[in-house]
Amino acid sequence: MGPGNDSQISRLILLGLSNEPELQPLIFGLFLSMYLITVFGNLLIILVICSDSHLHNPMYFFLANLSFVDICFTSTTVPKMLMNIQTQNKVITYEGCLSQMFFFILFAGLDFFLLTVMSYDRFVAICHPLHYTVIMNPQVCGLLVLICWIISILNSLSETLMVLRLSFCTVMKIPHFFCELNQMIQLACSNTFINNMMVFFAAVLLGVVSLTGALYSYCKIISSICGNSSAQGKYKAFSTCASHLSVVSLFYCTSLGVYFSSAAPQSSHVSAVASVMYSVVTPMLNPFIYSLRNKDIKRALIRFSGMAMMKGTIILG
Repeated sequence: MGPGNDSQISRLILLGLSNEPELQPLIFGLFLSMYLITVFGNLLIILVICSDSHLHNPMYFFLANLSFVDICFTSTTVPKMLMNIQTQNKVITYEGCLSQMFFFILFAGLDFFLLTVMSYDRFVAICHPLHYTVIMNPQVCGLLVLICWIISILNSLSETLMVLRLSFCTVMKIPHFFCELNQMIQLACSNTFINNMMVFFAAVLLGVVSLTGALYSYCKIISSICGNSSAQGKYKAFSTCASHLSVVSLFYCTSLGVYFSSAAPQSSHVSAVASVMYSVVTPMLNPFIYSLRNKDIKRALIRFSGMAMMKGTIILG
């Protein structure tokens, strides 16, 4: 294929994580297992929160939204990867690549913003408990989630549309298991300065600003907890936000690791493997972190399983 704009590109090739034929069944089984665990685990969290009135508060409203976003986030990349392995066909259409890129950036941004909003929720609950119900009322919670969606959609749309201005000189072979924005920009033969600037500003917006907000909230939380003379109050406060802090640390560390690794030369394979951590592994671990470290969720799971067993007994009876 000679030089030309992206309208001449009808299909692209996703090279995946490995070209070794003997590793393909292992990769397929591993990713299929992780995907099923992610979907069913996060779906269970959503069902438990929706069905249990004890969990109808802002903290679990945001958690249900995060679980939904995690399902969508993983579904953007893994099913296509599994289909490519199963059919031994690594081709993806140009339109499909742009769609995958759009939704990946969208749900990654939503993850960033929702984690920041959840840290703000814990800040208000612990540092301003008397005003919590007033500040975090249902209208405010809905507005915060709506703002997260609007900003993420605008960011994803702008970054995806900017790819349309690029020209590509060769057959597009992407050394990744999905259409990753940085890889697409690196393969372009036209000037990518504006695209790189867009990626930089998006990284500042999604990473630095949201991380700063989360860190500020937890600094205030820790300061407030340390000022609490009650040991029982300290334990309750720490246990309340421990699960969320674990998720924040895991997601930010892995995603920032991928960002810095992508800046290094000849790191396409490293970046692809590292992307698995925040795009597949983290969404899979979230339900376990929240269910194992959160007493309210554990009690709700017990009640939910008991209700399910009772309904099953009634139906069978």
